[in-house]
Amino acid sequence: MSIDRRSFLLEASKLIVLTAPAAAAWDYVIAGAAEQAPDYDASAHWWAMIIDVEKCIGCGRCVQACKAENGVPLEPQYFRTWVERYEIDPDDPEHPHVESPNGGYDGFPGPTKPGTKTFFVPKLCNQCADSPCVQVCPVGATFRTPDGVVLVDKEYCLGCRYCVQACPYGCRYIDPRTHTADKCTLCYHRITKGLQTACVEVCPTGARYLGDLKDPRDPIHEFLRTHKVQVLKPQMATHSKTFYNGLDGAVR
Repeated sequence: MSIDRRSFLLEASKLIVLTAPAAAAWDYVIAGAAEQAPDYDASAHWWAMIIDVEKCIGCGRCVQACKAENGVPLEPQYFRTWVERYEIDPDDPEHPHVESPNGGYDGFPGPTKPGTKTFFVPKLCNQCADSPCVQVCPVGATFRTPDGVVLVDKEYCLGCRYCVQACPYGCRYIDPRTHTADKCTLCYHRITKGLQTACVEVCPTGARYLGDLKDPRDPIHEFLRTHKVQVLKPQMATHSKTFYNGLDGAVR
């Protein structure tokens, strides 16, 4: 371990208190990131994602890019991010039809009934500041980094599914190859090198935006000031850092 990495880890350790397994997991993750981005300072960032529902066209490119970038199984029950289509019939507005064929990987079929309100809602890990999944993990395998990203260390994960059950957003699954929990990592291996997440990079309409809440120059601040953004299931008080613009009240 180099002197620079030791200094980096020392500073990071001042910012977060972890259980022993989670501390080891953080050491492992940040050591790998330091090899690739020696100047990355986790304490200087606090990552958040904006989803602009008004811009999403349901093309599925984000889902495809996520699976390719992160090696997510191609089977239709495994996703780090997916897209749902909501259809609201004016004759029955209280019961919206929600579908997500193959997570929206291949887009969505055909036109809907004339007069039906239709919109798309991308979903992913909400990177909660107060994450239920972190709280219930019995071994500290799920933990939050100093820059606000919730990660899973597969070396410690027992595959007990407690975190899968605790997530109010349905954003976790058990990887059939490792039998451990998996989820969106905000492409941590990319953002620590100054790159965008795979889903943001391929979105043709700019419906996704990764922002740094600790950077006063980041456009995310202007967006949050000028738009009426919401989070999913605010009653859960998870302090989600995935903000939605143009979210319809029918979205669950």
